[in-house]
Parts: sequence; structure tokens; C-alpha cells
Amino acid sequence: MGNNTLNITDSSFEDVVLKSELPVVLDFWAEWCGPCKNIAPILEELADEYKNKITIAKINIDENQKTPATYGVKGIPTLILFKEGEVVATNVGQATKSQLEAFFVTNI
Repeated sequence: MGNNTLNITDSSFEDVVLKSELPVVLDFWAEWCGPCKNIAPILEELADEYKNKITIAKINIDENQKTPATYGVKGIPTLILFKEGEVVATNVGQATKSQLEAFFVTNI
């Protein structure tokens, strides 16, 4: 994980995501998920590029089951963008850097 991505848990979700002053992209992932591993370096790059504009956080769905259930996550990778504690956009599945960047920019 890069320096600008946060690893969160069900217990830290509210403080890190819902109370954040910056928009937060939360990546729902699992160790066994190939597409999740494919987008991880892209998310780290984007976290570095947008470090003062957006927070990128990751939550392992195998270790933290409450948050994915609360937000109806059925497949991974799922990215949910939160702004002022509200869900503003969702992206499910593998995506390219340009697709992820467009997802960020159009929603923040």
C-alpha cells in the first residue's frame, strides 16, 4: 500500500470516511481478487496525484464484513466515492487508470 492510501476497518470507517473533510474513494477488495490486485497500483498512483483533493482508502471485505453489507457491495473491486459522508458515485469492476481518473474527477 502506498503512502497516500489508508487501510481501514469496520471500526475506523466512520471516522476515516464519513467524517472526512475531503471526498473519500473507498476500495472494497480481498486478497484473492485478481482484478483488485490489478487496480491497486493505479489507485496508489492516483492517491499520490490527488493527495490534497481526495482520500483513497481500502477495506478488506474478508476481514470487515459490516461495511460492505451496509453499502450493498456484491462484487469486487467496488469503489464507492463518499463526499461529506454521503455516497455520490459507485464503480464496480476492473478499470483503467483513465477510467478511474474520470470517475474521481467527475465526482469530486
